[in-house]
Amino acid sequence: MVSLISPPPSTSYLFRHKSSFYGTVLPERFGQVSQNLNNIRYYAISCRLSTRAKESPAQKPNTLIKEPHKYFDQVIITVRSGDGGHGAVLNMPDQRASKPQGKHEKEKLRRKSLFKRDFGGSLILPVGGHGGDVVIYADEGKDSLLEFHTKNRYNAKRGGNVAAMGVLTAQLHDGLSAPTLRIPVPPGTVVKRKRGTLLADLARPGDEVLVARGGQGGISLVEMPEHSRKKLMALTTNVMRDDSDKVLAVGQPGEEVSLELILRVVADVGLVGLPNAGKSTLLSATTLARPDIADYPFTTLMPNLGRLDGDPSLGPQMYSSEATLADLPGLIEGAHLGKGLGRNFLRHLRRTRLLVHVVDAAAENPVNDYRTVKEELRMYNPDYLERPYIVVLNKIDLPEAKDRLPSLTEEIMKLGVDRPSSEPEMSSTGAVQQLSSEGGNADGSSPRVLTKDKKDKDIEDYPRPLAIVGVSVLKGIRVDEMLKEIRAGLRKCRGAN
Repeated sequence: MVSLISPPPSTSYLFRHKSSFYGTVLPERFGQVSQNLNNIRYYAISCRLSTRAKESPAQKPNTLIKEPHKYFDQVIITVRSGDGGHGAVLNMPDQRASKPQGKHEKEKLRRKSLFKRDFGGSLILPVGGHGGDVVIYADEGKDSLLEFHTKNRYNAKRGGNVAAMGVLTAQLHDGLSAPTLRIPVPPGTVVKRKRGTLLADLARPGDEVLVARGGQGGISLVEMPEHSRKKLMALTTNVMRDDSDKVLAVGQPGEEVSLELILRVVADVGLVGLPNAGKSTLLSATTLARPDIADYPFTTLMPNLGRLDGDPSLGPQMYSSEATLADLPGLIEGAHLGKGLGRNFLRHLRRTRLLVHVVDAAAENPVNDYRTVKEELRMYNPDYLERPYIVVLNKIDLPEAKDRLPSLTEEIMKLGVDRPSSEPEMSSTGAVQQLSSEGGNADGSSPRVLTKDKKDKDIEDYPRPLAIVGVSVLKGIRVDEMLKEIRAGLRKCRGAN
């Protein structure tokens, strides 16, 4: 509580300062000034000062920086194409004007009277500009969808109006068409309508799709009196018959669409395994990628990509045998229940042709770790277990891993059956075709509807690995042999394709 008015030092100051404020709050008693200080009445106003500032809208938590792995591969945006420009309602010029005097005025009048006509002799009237379209295209300079979480609405510009002063002249032009709004996304982005159909799979750089078409521009109309309307209709059909025709001069509105963008990285080889199995170390040792590497679990929060050089034994064809490796976050038991980082990132395996299971051979039970990863893959999408894969037993430089390497190889080979020779391998084309046929939620967390035989299959009923290689990526032991097996698996996939 604060008192705005304190007792004045003297009565002369009190009644001599006749402002509107004091005249209202401290009125003079019938204009009489009392000399007796005891009869002075002081008025005080008590009010409560609000110290609460203007409340700003609540800001969303800055989770994009703290937890980017939850937002980098899925987003919902709204796009709107531009409205069409408006036409104009025109009047024919007055031909009964005074005759021009002089050669230049006659030439000027002759040019103005030369209206634009088509081959049939009809007048060509200007139209409003076309509204801007919205196109989404794959740009190899982009690698995530994080930026769309800060700006999720995009509006194209509207078309230009017909610049007319109300009189039809030969100098009239169409309204300017608005430019196309082009939105870049990373290669591998799937564009879908929100909870709707698949629009496009932008798998390669340069792929694009038109998601919203701009509105058409309005047409121009000629307004004429009733007695001369029939004569003008022989020259053009755009003659306004009544006021209801003015709606034709208004440009059409653009389309507004809500889209769901889902990123599925484009890679030939997918690295899967438990946390701290050595996937990121393998990627950094075989490619130029530099992912985060540490001695604690879940160091990798988002898929990392690296480019594997071609096979030198192919000679000039080595450049056509290059491949892209994708290092995925670690899987743990119960990932399908949301433990760890969950399993939503497994959607990035849909485009791969070959899987590499990285197993820590120095762990307490490497075979159980291998079964855990395969079980999570089976529960997410059993088709992943039908693809060719290689098992890499890492960290064999440690004594406990090196001693049991033969027994681990034998146990892992027992977990599977021979791959039928007539069974086609999973090619990149087949992996991409799954995108249009898969069901489940829009975020890709639910796999396709499983058939009965796939539900009943156990881990032992799926094909065995193409090869099992013991390596030490950190020490560089048998890395070349591992790369040889990976390239051999890729050649088998290409041959099947």
